[in-house]
Amino acid sequence: MKKTRKSLPLSKVYGLLEPGPVVLLTTAHKGRRNIMTMSWHMMVDFEPPLVACIVSNGSRSFSLLKASKSCVLNIPTVELAEKVVQCGNSTGKRMDKFQRFGLTPQPASKVDAPLIAECYASLECRVVDTRMVSKYCLFILQIVQAWIDPGVKDPRTLHHRGHGRFMVAGETIRLKSRMK
Repeated sequence: MKKTRKSLPLSKVYGLLEPGPVVLLTTAHKGRRNIMTMSWHMMVDFEPPLVACIVSNGSRSFSLLKASKSCVLNIPTVELAEKVVQCGNSTGKRMDKFQRFGLTPQPASKVDAPLIAECYASLECRVVDTRMVSKYCLFILQIVQAWIDPGVKDPRTLHHRGHGRFMVAGETIRLKSRMK
């Protein structure tokens, strides 16, 4: 039986391809700090672990990331969904998002940007490649320290589907693989 397909507007394709969980990117430089909600990121290498991410050049996070050359990718679970959306729908130019949304900054060990205590995982990163920043706002980050809450088993992370819709990761399945 042949399936009927419907044309999808190209502006909605990204909702099909979002690669990973929504993260809260934290940046800091010269006493200024910010939180930005971000879903446009992907792993690009295993060792060392490299991540590509898009940070809008109109955001406060862009200027802080460019100046400091470091950040933290904080991975929230569904329990923080409202705060994740609030951070994404506001600008750090006029407020401290940590205070405004009740998030707790914690010092990182290798970068100046803070970890977010309420997130189940935090990845301290250094910018290692900026060749595509001027054209695409794309930074290549090297993860230099990773933190995880060992009490969180099978985290229910948020995955952006577009236009205020999110999918929640839930069930973990194990399939035969050559990697152990």
